[in-house]
Amino acid sequence: MNRTTARIISGVLGIALGLLIAFVFFADLNKGEENASSNKSKAEKVFVPYGELDEYYMMASGGHSGQLFVYGVPSMRKIRTVPVFTPDPATGYGYDDKTKEMLGGYTWGDFHHPAISETAGDYDGEFLFANDVGNNRVAAVDLSNFHTTDIMSLPNMGGPHAGVFVTENTEYIALPTRFARPLGDEYAPLDKYEEEYKGVVSMTTFDREKKKFDLAYQVVLPPWSYDLSDAGKKMSSDWIVMTTYNTEFATTNQEINASQHDRDYIVMMNWKKLEEAVKAGAGNDIKGTTMIDPRDVKGAIFAVPVAKSPHGVDVTPDGTRFIAAGKLAPMMTVFSFEKAFEAIEKENFKEETFGIPVLGYEDVMEKEVDPPGALGPLHTQFDDRGNAFNTMFISSEVVKWNIESGEVIDRTPSYFSPGHASATEGDTVSPDGKWLVALNKIAKDNFLSVGPSHPESMDLIDISGEKMEHIMAVPVDPEPHYAQIIHRDKINPIKVYEKDEDRENSVWKQEDARIERKGNEVHIYGIAMRSKFIFDASAERQDAVSVKQGDKVFFHMTNIDLDQDITHGFGINDYNLNFEVQPGQTNTLEFTADKAGVYPIYCTNFCSALHQEMSGYLLVEPK
Repeated sequence: MNRTTARIISGVLGIALGLLIAFVFFADLNKGEENASSNKSKAEKVFVPYGELDEYYMMASGGHSGQLFVYGVPSMRKIRTVPVFTPDPATGYGYDDKTKEMLGGYTWGDFHHPAISETAGDYDGEFLFANDVGNNRVAAVDLSNFHTTDIMSLPNMGGPHAGVFVTENTEYIALPTRFARPLGDEYAPLDKYEEEYKGVVSMTTFDREKKKFDLAYQVVLPPWSYDLSDAGKKMSSDWIVMTTYNTEFATTNQEINASQHDRDYIVMMNWKKLEEAVKAGAGNDIKGTTMIDPRDVKGAIFAVPVAKSPHGVDVTPDGTRFIAAGKLAPMMTVFSFEKAFEAIEKENFKEETFGIPVLGYEDVMEKEVDPPGALGPLHTQFDDRGNAFNTMFISSEVVKWNIESGEVIDRTPSYFSPGHASATEGDTVSPDGKWLVALNKIAKDNFLSVGPSHPESMDLIDISGEKMEHIMAVPVDPEPHYAQIIHRDKINPIKVYEKDEDRENSVWKQEDARIERKGNEVHIYGIAMRSKFIFDASAERQDAVSVKQGDKVFFHMTNIDLDQDITHGFGINDYNLNFEVQPGQTNTLEFTADKAGVYPIYCTNFCSALHQEMSGYLLVEPK
């Protein structure tokens, strides 16, 4: 090869290499531009300009924080933490007399499943109900002011994990138990588990005017564990469906001993028949609670075999089907209410389990949906076009499939290990089909590190088209178990509390502020306003209170600033006390002045330019 030929070859190779580098460079550049364009498109979908509002509220459980987290969708901005089962020093929840009484001495709760009140199967936006797995309680949040309005303790329960869910018109808020226990707080050894332990469903009612719970009756069930459950809709509205696990009655090492068989059960329970039986005098009184065994009421309870260890069951929007997902069987099973009713009518029972008639699996099952490679199906949500969406805990994805055909339409990753999911209006008879949020248990390295325990995370997914589009992942305080997403038009919060001059303990004029002593009780009827407290209008020092050590002190404070968002705090230095009074609200702080000395009082909620000057003194004279 002569030198000229060598130069030509070298030049050609150089040009080829340069073109290759340029091709790769411009390909990467184009790819980068495509990614940038895609990210811009996603950002535009969730951008809520100043002066505009999110289309939806997302009400997310706060898990073992015991609180309710409120987000805007699609922005995914956190709007509020509403204290429910746990004291909150920022708002004084659990410090004033009313909320302290509601909490009943508990300092934490484990809130799993929120349920918004419904009318005709649609969210009506009036109240939200919450369960406390840790301490057997149910709570109601008034969505007119986003305050917890009532908490009721539930006897005979072992963690109401399978609730809360509401019947079609919120006739009942149902709470099935997770752990079986002996009734009436009695003792029984674990060797007597099958005989003496019971599962229980609490059927509670809620008076919307009085904003109070009542325990209508409790249902006695076999000592199985009950997981996330649902109420029927439309043609199935008289029924409740509940998933079970540990039907082997394991009392230790449940991971192994509760997983011996290949099937558990869905329990179908007719609450309407049970209600009629209770009204007719059926059931037993156990320590003041009406307990009814559904096996004693013909046609009230049936069991349907289901794939092992289902995490939950969800009723389709039209009420014709219920769908269960088995954690240990990678499939979703669609059951037909119509087929179940037909089998019940014909008394086509295959066997009994614990005295409960068992319907044939093939007689009730409509189809099995088994997406290839999808592992750990948990929770089902719905859109307005006949599709279902399932979270896959192990394979970290969301699968979209058609309910009628069982065809898998699409799959998208989540980051990572989603538990429940929430679609816009997804638990109602009329889902919107716009957005879905996957509530993930693990975040790994998605966000800035805060130590070994990472934040949980949420994925926002656009489900409005044929294909799902993952929009973004955001961190969330631990631990979101479940959420419901409601359109903003259904919620109408008040701006300020209405002025009511007849309200107990309220004061609306500065000159009416006063201090009254009743024996060893001192009642302060005061006002908070920008930018001062007035405790006694007739005193030389209107913003000071003098009491004696040992006195029981009542601060009845009314915020007379009738201007939205002008909330006044009320903190007593070194007394471990703080609460808030929202515009137009009257609130009471009750405590014993057991420490002598001088203690500054100050507004803890920034309220005006002279917020720092909004202060006073509590003087406690020694004995």
